[in-house]
Amino acid sequence: MPSFLTHIWTSIVQWIDSDYSAESPEVLMARPDRVEWTRCLPFIILHLGCLGVIWAGISPFAVILCVALYFIRMFAVTGIYHRYFSHKTYHISRFTQFLFAIFAETCVQRGPLWWAYHHRHHHQHSDEEEDAHSPHVHGFWWSHIGWITSTRNFPTDYSQVKDLAKFPELVFLNRFDTIVPAVFAASLWFLGHILQIHFPSLHTSGLQTLVWGFFISTTFLFHGTSCINSMAHLMGKRRYNTKDDSRNSFILTLITLGEGWHNNHHRYQSSTRNGFYWWEIDITYYTLKLLSFTGLVSGLKAVPKSVLEEGRNPLGAKMPNPASPTV
Repeated sequence: MPSFLTHIWTSIVQWIDSDYSAESPEVLMARPDRVEWTRCLPFIILHLGCLGVIWAGISPFAVILCVALYFIRMFAVTGIYHRYFSHKTYHISRFTQFLFAIFAETCVQRGPLWWAYHHRHHHQHSDEEEDAHSPHVHGFWWSHIGWITSTRNFPTDYSQVKDLAKFPELVFLNRFDTIVPAVFAASLWFLGHILQIHFPSLHTSGLQTLVWGFFISTTFLFHGTSCINSMAHLMGKRRYNTKDDSRNSFILTLITLGEGWHNNHHRYQSSTRNGFYWWEIDITYYTLKLLSFTGLVSGLKAVPKSVLEEGRNPLGAKMPNPASPTV
C-alpha cells in the first residue's frame, strides 16, 4: 500500500483505536510539531456540528440543556480528569474510578490516561521548550488548540501513568475513547426524540438536543478548558514565585469552576482545592467536598499551613519553597 494511503488508513483506524499506529509512540513523539488534518477530522466535525442549529432551531429547553451539560461536564474535566486522574488529590474505589472515567469521557477530551499523561508532563516542564501548550513558548493559538492537532501529541506514554495503566478497564476506555462520546451523543438524540413525542410543549427534537446538548455544549466546553492552557499563563496575578508564569484569574475561575487559581495550583498541585483561601471560589472543590459526605470520595488533600502562610506573606512570592509532591 502506498505510504499516502497507509497514512490515511492509520488516521481512520485511530478514530476508533487511539493506540493504533504503524510507528512506535517514541517515533511519533519525536516528530516536530505539525497539524495532522486527517486525524483531526472528528474534532473539525465537532465544531462544524454547531452549524446544525440552522436546521435544529432553538428552544428554552435546548439552551438550558446546553448550559447544564457545560457546567456538569466541566466538573468532570476539573474534578475527575484533573484533580483525580492527573494529581490523585482524593481517593475513590476502583468501581467509582471506572464510572468517573466514563462520565469524564463524555467531555470528548480523549481518554483519562492520555489526559493525565499530558497534564503531568505539563507540570514537569511548565513554560519550558518541552511544554506542549505553553503560550510563552509556542504562542497563544498553538497553546489553545494547535497542540492537540499535532501528531507528536496523539500517543499516550503509558510509562508515565503506571499508577493508572495497571487498570485494564481504564486502558480500554483510553484506547477506544470514541465509544463513550458516540453513545452520549446518541442518547441525547434519543432524549430529544422522546421529549418531542411525549412533551411537545418543550418544542424540542432529537436533532435539537443533539446539536445543543452535544455539539454546541461540547465545543464551548473544549474552549473553556483550553483557556487554562492558553490564558492562565498570560492573564491574572502571581501570588507564588513558581518556576513558570502561572497566574490566578477570577474570570477563568468562573469559566472553569475553580481552575483559574492556576498559580496556587502550580505552587502546590497535590491539594484537592485550587482556591487556597476561603474567599477564592472553587466550585469543583465544593462539589468534591459534598461528595465526600456521601462516602463516594474520601481523603481530600489539604493545603499545607506553610504554603498558606507563604501566600499571605507579601514577600512570600520571593521566597524559595519546595515543590508539592508529584504522583
